[in-house]
Amino acid sequence: MVLQARNKHREAAPKPPQPPRASQSPLRGAPDIGAGEPGPERAPPSPGRKGAAGRKGPRAEPAAPLARGGLGGRLAAGLRGALGLRRAGRGRTWTTLLLAAFAAVLHWSHITHLFENDRHFSHLSTLEREMAFRTEMGLYYSYFKTIVEAPSFFNGVWMIMNDKLTEYPLVINTLKRFNLYPEVILASWYRIYTKIMDLIGIQTKICWTVTRGEGLSPIESCEGLGDPACFYVAVIFILNGLMMALFFIYGTYLSGSRLGGLVTVLCFFFNHGECTRVMWTPPLRESFSYPFLVLQMLLVTHILRATKLYKGSLIALCISNVFFMLPWQFAQFVLLTQIASLFAVYVVGYIDMYKLRKIIYIHMISLALCFVLMFGNSMLLTSYYASSLVIIWGILAMKPHFLKINVSELSLWVIQGCFWLFGTVILKYLTSKIFGIADDAHIGNLLTSKFFSYKDFDTLLYTCAAEFDFMEKETPLRYTKTLLLPVVLVVFIAIVRKIISDMWGVFAKQQTHTRKHQFDHGELVYHALQLLAYTVLGILIMRLKLFLTPHMCVMASLICSRQLFGWLFCKVHPGAVVFAILAAMSIQGSANLQTQWNIVGEFSNLPQEELIEWIKYSTKPDAVFAGAMPTMASVKLSALRPIVNHPHYEDAGLRARTKIVYSMYSRKAAEEVKQELVKLKVNYYILEESWCVRRSKPGCSMPEIWDVEDPANAGKTPLCNLLVKDSQPHFTTVFQNSVYKVLEVVEE
Repeated sequence: MVLQARNKHREAAPKPPQPPRASQSPLRGAPDIGAGEPGPERAPPSPGRKGAAGRKGPRAEPAAPLARGGLGGRLAAGLRGALGLRRAGRGRTWTTLLLAAFAAVLHWSHITHLFENDRHFSHLSTLEREMAFRTEMGLYYSYFKTIVEAPSFFNGVWMIMNDKLTEYPLVINTLKRFNLYPEVILASWYRIYTKIMDLIGIQTKICWTVTRGEGLSPIESCEGLGDPACFYVAVIFILNGLMMALFFIYGTYLSGSRLGGLVTVLCFFFNHGECTRVMWTPPLRESFSYPFLVLQMLLVTHILRATKLYKGSLIALCISNVFFMLPWQFAQFVLLTQIASLFAVYVVGYIDMYKLRKIIYIHMISLALCFVLMFGNSMLLTSYYASSLVIIWGILAMKPHFLKINVSELSLWVIQGCFWLFGTVILKYLTSKIFGIADDAHIGNLLTSKFFSYKDFDTLLYTCAAEFDFMEKETPLRYTKTLLLPVVLVVFIAIVRKIISDMWGVFAKQQTHTRKHQFDHGELVYHALQLLAYTVLGILIMRLKLFLTPHMCVMASLICSRQLFGWLFCKVHPGAVVFAILAAMSIQGSANLQTQWNIVGEFSNLPQEELIEWIKYSTKPDAVFAGAMPTMASVKLSALRPIVNHPHYEDAGLRARTKIVYSMYSRKAAEEVKQELVKLKVNYYILEESWCVRRSKPGCSMPEIWDVEDPANAGKTPLCNLLVKDSQPHFTTVFQNSVYKVLEVVEE
């Protein structure tokens, strides 16, 4: 390691106005009140058909048998078939892959540039970098740090599986509770990388002395992959760069044209602030998980389009499911919408029972694998996703009985739909009661609060945060300015027109045998239904537009589809249409990009730095802390002190602990609050006066939230206001600065 002096004054230049960021709060779990020639698998279209395909003839229900073959070769062949390529197929496939690689490098460079501009991350000290990982991000990074600094990799894994710091005095398996496989894998890569580099004598980082100015002491700042934080962030950005390559391939494959891939990628860039927040909050679970959802949906599209089912495709789908679910506990809700969409596609006759059954089996196997790898995390088995899989499997098994019912086609659809809906809800309720699981109960309460006047403490913590509120009214306007919304609406209407045309034949004939017919292009109908599902989620919870916007970008690629717009491309060259649309999109899109590039700032949090330094040097290593969830994550990460609450909110016991800790901001008596803290073995409470007064909207200050939970004390002076003035006799002030006040709990 080379130590050099670099007097680079970091001036706190004022930041220009920043554009709206998709779900800027980095806290996910608990909101802090304050993103031509067909391939071998597809029959050629009949010569007499143009544009949207009609119907195929009757086809036996058990579709093609399960075949064998290499997935990569078949997907490449599928791309060649979709692109209508002949002898030069292989060369053009390589061109497609090269363009995808270019898109990946472009996105990696873009998000790396934005992150560095926003934080000046390369010039921060180790402590500043850790503080930059606020709230839940800091909690996740702390386990990566634990494994990296442990005597050995296996010792580090044992430490996070027997953690005594996160929910003192409990010993918990954080690998089971917090979806920490990304941190385990990255820590192993880091240890391997540094050992290999040390072995061959290659320097992995350079450290500098950075003068901060303003009377602050100089700090040491290290650059290079040998620095744990730099390595951690770099891998995340590489993964999300590769995601853009998948988007290009996805758009190309779905639309049947490389122009479709280009449309998808450019729409993503033009609406970048609405598509992702990885450049602002790298350690969040979605940063690791979402790229695998893109791969998973590409594979689902491939399976729906193929006339034969290959084991390689199903195995790849299983693996992508596991990689999507393992890093993120909320992945199950996204997969629920996918399964519901696929079931609807099956019910109306766009995929056969054999294919859907295979997909359901793969989802079940994936869920079982995740259950095992998560050490029996019961939240997976009692989820709506698991219940839905079981119910759909039952409906498929009962298909012969449904066909015996003497009702119209539409009535049969309604019967199956109701069976799925009510069966899923009832089975979910029963399994939760049987296993005694209430860890995801707050999610049901959150959805209930969206439609009714239901309120409780946990629900208000969510709904008072902007990212869990309804979608902003400005969001559709931003979609419209980049023409993303108009283009997607045109595509959606074209798909709906095709569906209506197909359904009209069913309702006109009203014959029983039509139930065995299968329509063309089920993948298009699936994407339309998935768009509706994401739209509902995005409207209800603003943060979930991070699923909606990228899917809209994928849907926009279908503007190049000959199946939907062949009638237009017979008259106008598709390239002319596409480039005209992209030129119009680029007007606002380039302005959005320029706004992002103009964001220049530097991370600085001197009050928290003072707090962390005081804790490290003035308290015992086993001193137990309580306070606001975002601050507790930093205390655990940087000061390595035991804490009793943290930002990962998906646990009923943790929510109960947090309510006790947050009673400091209620109107209860100081003695009552102190007794509850003593039961948790708390030694120090970090009080933040801003939490007494901050109010994102009416009814959302902490005292007002407590008025809903504890109406008996409504009208009294909040305890936090009293303790800011005088902490005696139940607490003693031992540290104070402009933001934080540390209260020592007086022992009796």
